[in-house]
Amino acid sequence: MLQRKIMNQLIAWKSREQRKCLLLQGARQVGKTYIVEEFGKQYYEHVITLNFEKNSSYRDIFEGDYDVDRIVARIMLAVPGSRFVPGKTLLFLDEIQSCPNARTALKFLSIDGRYDVIASGSLLGIGYGEVSSFPVGYIERVTMYSLDFEEFLWALGIDPAVIEYVRGFYESRTKVDESVHAQMMDYLRQYIVVGGMPAVVRNYVEHRDFLQVLDEQRDILADYEDDIAKYAKDSDKAKARACFLSIPKQLVRDSKRFSYAVVEKGSGARKYGGSLQWLYDAGIVNFCYCLERPELPLEGNADNRKFKVYMRDTGLLVAMLEDGSQKSILDGDLGIYKGAIYENIVGDMFAKNGRRLYYFEKDSKLEMDFFIRYQDVATAVEVKSSTNRQAKSMRSMIENYGVKRGIKLSPGNVGKAGEQVDVLPLYMAMFL
Repeated sequence: MLQRKIMNQLIAWKSREQRKCLLLQGARQVGKTYIVEEFGKQYYEHVITLNFEKNSSYRDIFEGDYDVDRIVARIMLAVPGSRFVPGKTLLFLDEIQSCPNARTALKFLSIDGRYDVIASGSLLGIGYGEVSSFPVGYIERVTMYSLDFEEFLWALGIDPAVIEYVRGFYESRTKVDESVHAQMMDYLRQYIVVGGMPAVVRNYVEHRDFLQVLDEQRDILADYEDDIAKYAKDSDKAKARACFLSIPKQLVRDSKRFSYAVVEKGSGARKYGGSLQWLYDAGIVNFCYCLERPELPLEGNADNRKFKVYMRDTGLLVAMLEDGSQKSILDGDLGIYKGAIYENIVGDMFAKNGRRLYYFEKDSKLEMDFFIRYQDVATAVEVKSSTNRQAKSMRSMIENYGVKRGIKLSPGNVGKAGEQVDVLPLYMAMFL
């Protein structure tokens, strides 16, 4: 069993005296169903699962009124042997996006409160307009991602004490033992190639075969394309697929700002904006918004018309590249993709730590890869593929834009690049 941090969030939810229904969101194949079933086995006497995609007849249960006793009676008829005991039963509504009425019923199940309810949805195909009464205020939302870097290390069998040992160098800003640093960079390169999709990680842990990893990843990418064809609106199908396939090309441009012209020459947001938003809602991509000013509050300074797009799982991004890219990355030779790959992995790590993504760009002459709120200061984050400690863009931010703190992430060890700039190894992004 892969150890997942989200299990602690589920346990914390169960410990609350007043529990709303829990909606577990996330892209397909990140492990939502598996983790809820494991949670149910460990913490409940009775678990009833309704998967609306595997068994479409379950949708009939939620036709008509939303009286909880009637819903329970219908479930007991549809699922022989199911038992509903207050406080001891978990009702798991899987792939709830396929049953809008079940989404509405969450309000009434939450008000009733006798049974714990977790709903899971990949966001694919959720017809918001079809939901007769959106259960605002009656559900708690949690987003699940593919494995983060720390969870990947756990899967490889790395003792948590080792990770805490590395964290000590981060907190003290002291140089990591060279052998430890080299090993951590090797693990990071493995994570970049493998990514965090549970099926892919399990395959890698069992076989250590990167060709099998690539086959598994490309199956997932094919499933995503199938989902686009199945769930996107007819007018969005081809456009969403075109946006999806353009992501590697977007990231190798000098200016990594998303350009609709890369998707189709002469096109713009009017034609492709909705399709790109669909990919975000499906949990496939992350947006990184441009700041108008490099200062807090970051959200208040964001220009939503200018943004970069990153894949939410870097392993899947690598699988979209040409054959041979895996070996090049493992060898540390990233070619034209070096900036794109490292930026994507840092963005991925930040997002999995709960951060929204922002960057700064000025007249195409100055770009700072990321900005984060760090120790209550707007902090510039520069991602480099080399160990060169020169930080011209960072110095410009500090001298000309009043930025007080910078962090440079690179393959090198811990150090300084001026009084206000910390240099940290790329893998320490997981601690930021």
